[in-house]
Amino acid sequence: MRLSRLYDKVVRFGKDRDPRKGSRIKSFEDTAILYGSPNAQIKKVLVGIDIEIGELLLADRIRQKTGLDLVLAHHPEGKAAAGLWRVMQLQVDLLIKLGLGRTVAQELLDERKREIERRLLPQNHMRSPDAARLLDMPFMCVHTPADNHVASFLQLLLDKKKPRRVEDIIAILMDLPEYKTAAAQLSGPRVVVGSPARPAGRIFVDMTGGTEGPKEVFDKIYKTGVRTLVCMHLSEEHFKKVKDADLNVVIAGHISSDTLGLNLLLDRIEKEEKFQIFECSGFRRFRRG
Repeated sequence: MRLSRLYDKVVRFGKDRDPRKGSRIKSFEDTAILYGSPNAQIKKVLVGIDIEIGELLLADRIRQKTGLDLVLAHHPEGKAAAGLWRVMQLQVDLLIKLGLGRTVAQELLDERKREIERRLLPQNHMRSPDAARLLDMPFMCVHTPADNHVASFLQLLLDKKKPRRVEDIIAILMDLPEYKTAAAQLSGPRVVVGSPARPAGRIFVDMTGGTEGPKEVFDKIYKTGVRTLVCMHLSEEHFKKVKDADLNVVIAGHISSDTLGLNLLLDRIEKEEKFQIFECSGFRRFRRG
C-alpha cells in the first residue's frame, strides 16, 4: 500500500464518522503526511499516541533490526499541530445537535478557537518532522479521523445500553479492552464530577473537535437536557465550570480513548489492506471482528 493511499483511506473513513454529515470535507488540518514520499510502500508501521524525537530514534532502530516503513502518530506534529485550532469548527455542529442555537454555539467556539490559536503560535512544531527528515523516516499523524471514530462508537454504544446510573457507564467502558488495560495501569475510567449513584440521564460523549471546547458551554448543555458528559480529559478551568453546572462527568481516559479511536480506524483499514503494526507510546492494538 502506498503512503498516499493510506492517507486517503484515513480521510475517507474519518469523514464517514464525522458529525458534520453531508458537508464537503476534503481533509483534516490535524492529519497529515509530515515527511516521506506519497509513493512510499507501507508494509510495517510503528504506531504511537505521541511520536517525538525519542520514538523516531526507536523507529530507526527497529528499521535496522526488522525493517520499518512508516511511523504513525495520533497527536499532531508539525503543520498538523499548528492547524489544530481549525478542526475545532466541528464542535459547532455537535452543540447544534444537542439543541444550542447556531449563533450561540459559533460565538462560544470562536473565542475558544482564538485562545487555542494563540497557545499554539509560539510552539516549535517542527522538531519531530525535522528528526524524521534527518532520519529519512516516513512520518504521518492521524488525529480527528481517529477521534471521530471513538466519539461516534461510544455515543452509539451508550445510547444502545442506556445506563441508568453514572456507575453503569463505568461498567460499560470497562468491558472494552482499551479501558480495561488502562485501569490495570491506574489510568482507567472514573467519575470526577457527581456521584456514581446519580441517574445518568441524557449522555453526551465529547471526544472530538481537536481539543476541549469553550468552558462557558456547560450550563447551556445542561439546559438542553444533558445530564452526563463522557470525556477524554478535563482541564482544571473546565472542571471548575462544569461543577457549577450540576452535570455528571465521566473521564474515560485520554490515552485509552485515543487508542480506541485508532483501533477502530485501523480495523477498517485492515479490512482492505494488510500491514504489520508495532506498538509504542501508549498505543496497544486490539482488533475487533
